[in-house]
Amino acid sequence: MSQQTWTAVDDYFNGLLVQEDDALLSAAGDSDAAGLPQIQVAPNQGKLLNLLARIRGARRILEIGTLGGYSTIWLARALPDGGRLVTLESDPHYAAVATANIARAGLGHLVDLRVGKAQDSLPRLAAEEAGPFDLVFIDADKPSNPEYLEWSLKLTGPGSVIVGDNVVRDGAVTDAADDDPRVQGVRRFTELIAEHPRLTATTVQTVGTKGYDGFTLALVTA
Repeated sequence: MSQQTWTAVDDYFNGLLVQEDDALLSAAGDSDAAGLPQIQVAPNQGKLLNLLARIRGARRILEIGTLGGYSTIWLARALPDGGRLVTLESDPHYAAVATANIARAGLGHLVDLRVGKAQDSLPRLAAEEAGPFDLVFIDADKPSNPEYLEWSLKLTGPGSVIVGDNVVRDGAVTDAADDDPRVQGVRRFTELIAEHPRLTATTVQTVGTKGYDGFTLALVTA
């Protein structure tokens, strides 16, 4: 199997089942034109997030790592009237691009984009009693994943869903001796989930247009 095959399969299913509209295509294109790294979720992964939020019946969503707002649009479109999505972005340039993309999608009234380090924004959300969030999507700097998990648990309740992206690291996650802080962050994130009495979870490896990676899906049980 090859990257060419993975991309062709994604293109086939996306053409039938995902079908990005102008707002999503423009969000991806404008993010690229603005010099943002091309690390947003793939279209089928965005649709998966949308479906997870809808299956959960989410009214409150927390996203850690906005980038250009592509995944934010997918998630916000799952919200009912009166729903709310809080998304955290540390880079002001990324946040400005995301704000424009979200507004063009007609979702500005649902999205609260907060600029600054998530390590600062998360305690503020807790102090505001902004939760419980029904779904949390963690897609930011991997060394901080363990901290993001701990805050996610403080901001969720029974039945909440936590999704952690990019956890396979091209397979490097299996190497305990790998000193890449991203690998170590993901390993500790996974260990904390495995040890936590309030969580049950699984991790799924993925291949596709974004190459080889995977995500962790956790359910808060108590």
